Amino acid sequence: MILNYIWVSFFLLAFVVALLKLIFFQDFDVFPAMLNSTFDMAKTGFELSLYLTGVMSFWLGIMKIGEKSGVVNILARAFGPFFSRLFPSVPNDHPATGSIIMNFSANMLGLDNAATPLGLKAMKEMQELNTDKETASDAQIMFLALNTSGFTIIPIAIILDRSILGAANPTDIFIPTLLATAVSTLAAMFTVSLYQRINLFDRVFLSYLLGFSALIGGAVYYFMSLPQAALEQQSNLISSIIIVTIIISFLLLGLRKKLPLYETFVEGAKEGFEISIKIIPYLIAILVAIGMFRSSGTLNYVTDGIGFIVASFGFNTDFVEALPVALLKPLSGGAAKGMMVETVKTFGPDSFTGRLASILRGCTETTFYILAVYFGSVNIRKTRYALTVGLIADAVGVIAGIIVAYIFFH
Repeated sequence: MILNYIWVSFFLLAFVVALLKLIFFQDFDVFPAMLNSTFDMAKTGFELSLYLTGVMSFWLGIMKIGEKSGVVNILARAFGPFFSRLFPSVPNDHPATGSIIMNFSANMLGLDNAATPLGLKAMKEMQELNTDKETASDAQIMFLALNTSGFTIIPIAIILDRSILGAANPTDIFIPTLLATAVSTLAAMFTVSLYQRINLFDRVFLSYLLGFSALIGGAVYYFMSLPQAALEQQSNLISSIIIVTIIISFLLLGLRKKLPLYETFVEGAKEGFEISIKIIPYLIAILVAIGMFRSSGTLNYVTDGIGFIVASFGFNTDFVEALPVALLKPLSGGAAKGMMVETVKTFGPDSFTGRLASILRGCTETTFYILAVYFGSVNIRKTRYALTVGLIADAVGVIAGIIVAYIFFH
């Protein structure tokens, strides 16, 4: 699959660039840095897997209770008409429908800790419907494409980081980030629909889409009317209340159905543990490759090249200093956060570059990580056009982020 070639290319490009730096610039630190990065990233991958094991076990235990208590049927009745248009091969009453809806809900609220386990559960359930177990199905590709588009209503983590870094108004990137992620998600949706010949102009689908847009617009209006401190507090509070309410609702429905809740939870938690162990090799493989690519300095040359090309056409290049954040995010969320913090500290939190770096962190997603972990969890080897669509969504998100940043802040 294409991910194989990209994975190998990370190592080869890193080696060639490091060799050139050693020969022509006498950079004697580059190879030790690359070697150290392999150990550091392997350790990071294992630590992430251990953390994910606990989170996965908990959430899949809760989801097992929800599944057996009939939550899936409730969600399918409420949102089935919309998702059946996007996922025509997934029956409305199939458990995957509930997991897909829960995953999207967690992503929109910025609840990454909940979204990942729910996403892995959805992939496992869609794999049951997959006739070719080594090849990604249409439903799995649509699901991955929408996940890699990174649509989030409230980028609370970025807002908090900007607050810590001393921004006069940390929430000023809220609307631009929302707009950029919305454009990225629509791009992913329409691109996959073209591949799969899905009719997105269906009356029912458009009705749901307009309803979601109105709901999001109302949320934006409400949060933008709040003072900065209240926005941070209430966004955290509302997200927490929603997720805790979901947990309690599942338990109450389970009690109503007279389910053995403890045993049901343990049954689901065991599934979470098994999935977590399975993805460790995939996670370490992609993180080590990314670490070597970064530590070789290859990314800096890519950014400089883009700046040179843009300048040669006579366009403004103020955005180039923030571009490393966008280039790193598909590879590593932690690296993108670190680069954003470094950029904000260098140029100032209220500068155009500092704000753009914050927006670019929010409007892209960890595409390679998502594909490696999600497909690895169900042993998919042939990803078809999933990576292509994910990178298209990232590119559209970056372009949209740059445009809205120029409109709002330049």
